Amino acid sequence: MAIVKKRLGDLLVDSGIISDEDLQRALVEQRQTKQKLGDLLINQGYITEQQLIEVLEFQLGIPHVSLFKYQIDPSVAQIIPESLAKRFMAIPIKKEGSKLLVAMADPLDYFAIEEMRMTTGFRIEPAISSKEELQRAIARHYGLQDTMSQMLVEMPTQDEIRETEIMNEDAPIVRLVNQMIQQAVQLKVSDIHVDPGENSVAIRYRLDGVLRTERQIPKGMQGFITARLKIMARLNIAERRLPQDGRMTLQFDLKTVDVRVSSLPTIHGEKIVLRLLDLSTGVKSIESLGFSARNDESFRSMIEKPYGILLITGPTGSGKTTTLYSALSHLNQDHVNIVTVEDPVEYQLDGINQVHVNPSIGLSFASGLRSILRQDPNIVMVGEVRDSETAEIAIRASLTGHLVLTTLHTNDSVSSITRLRDMGIEPYLIASSLLGIVAQRLVRRICPDCKTVYKPTEQERIMLESRGLKVEALHRGSGCGSCNKTGYRGRVAIHEVLVINDSLRTLINANGTIEQLREAARGQGMIQLMDDGLAKVTQGITTVQEVLRETIAY
Repeated sequence: MAIVKKRLGDLLVDSGIISDEDLQRALVEQRQTKQKLGDLLINQGYITEQQLIEVLEFQLGIPHVSLFKYQIDPSVAQIIPESLAKRFMAIPIKKEGSKLLVAMADPLDYFAIEEMRMTTGFRIEPAISSKEELQRAIARHYGLQDTMSQMLVEMPTQDEIRETEIMNEDAPIVRLVNQMIQQAVQLKVSDIHVDPGENSVAIRYRLDGVLRTERQIPKGMQGFITARLKIMARLNIAERRLPQDGRMTLQFDLKTVDVRVSSLPTIHGEKIVLRLLDLSTGVKSIESLGFSARNDESFRSMIEKPYGILLITGPTGSGKTTTLYSALSHLNQDHVNIVTVEDPVEYQLDGINQVHVNPSIGLSFASGLRSILRQDPNIVMVGEVRDSETAEIAIRASLTGHLVLTTLHTNDSVSSITRLRDMGIEPYLIASSLLGIVAQRLVRRICPDCKTVYKPTEQERIMLESRGLKVEALHRGSGCGSCNKTGYRGRVAIHEVLVINDSLRTLINANGTIEQLREAARGQGMIQLMDDGLAKVTQGITTVQEVLRETIAY
């Protein structure tokens, strides 16, 4: 198929997707940033990736290939070298005689097409696919499969694991583990699970809060992978009966990734979980946390108080630490002394004194908090209140002129008050110290590339109207290659912000029940988690199903 060499910008203007003025502005910026025009237009929000694909497909007849459901022959994938595949974001998917069909993110990159033709000797027929699909396909078909095959051939027959096989950087097991983590980083995975079964080992990735099995590997590889991961995290490889925790820092493609490693003995061997934190993304601003206008105003007013305690609550993985770091970044100014005590320190912030707790030498949250209060702090951040001792010290610190920010594991904002009481904190201390509580969850965003409009079902309409919301249309993702056919891509927080006012202080002091506290909170206009989530549903950000999944028990 011969491609007509028409410029992308002209195609988009002719299709009415962008105006000529938009194009001229983008071209000026392109000359400064040296980005590809398509990438720049997508990043700046002028177009979506799906619109770009549709223009190239319908205007130029370039076929669109969904790699998610395309079975690629591994031998065909290897026709183009891995280095070229990664550089041009392209992968061969079909061979017919002297013709090679190649899925590309930019099928108008004629230089890339010519270089692939000269390298392979094939006539290159470009197709278009989304960047995320291509990243997955490249990660899946290059390196990892070859390394696994090599491991199976070279795997020792004896039970004893030799040191050279898990320490030598050129050894197949070392490459396999590195490629497994690198693939997860490319796919923006938050957790890797190495799950041992009776006859095989499952490698599972958690993406946007949902676990899925990436691949099954032979049972014989389990000991090698476990030993290599434990060596990397500085854990004791000889100890297989007790749980262990460690961490490591890795670099992939100029990205620094912090990895927390946890091992747990099971009946089929040690299960390993790796939590990945991409340090290159940096700390988010408060504006990007997803607060509604009202909640944003309440949150800012609380963190700008001179003293008192603010609690961020929610289950593990609900973004509590991200919210804390955003608040610290906002408060980090030259005239204040900020000290944190964390387990572990996730992001390193310039101008902030951060302490990493180490229980093995007696440095707990409580002892660390006692010490930092002698460091003349204005603002103190405690990673988590885990016991009554830490809670009492944090609350007393907030009563003596310090602003204290911390997290607590509770289901909603009001139950945090009863949790503190259960820890043995006197009601008068809670009432006089507490500024407010932010409860939050993470829900999946609708994929922008396959976002469609639909008429609400009768059940959805009734539920929305019961919460005071009336809509004629809602949005959902139809499922595409960019979102792995899930209809979702990325996550956004939903919040419940409770500001402690005088009437609530009186009720807390009087040992009010949780029902009385909830009623008082609603009476002062607190937006509940479900209501904040449903408001984001009406804005086309997420779906009713996602909000119910995270809030229905509440």
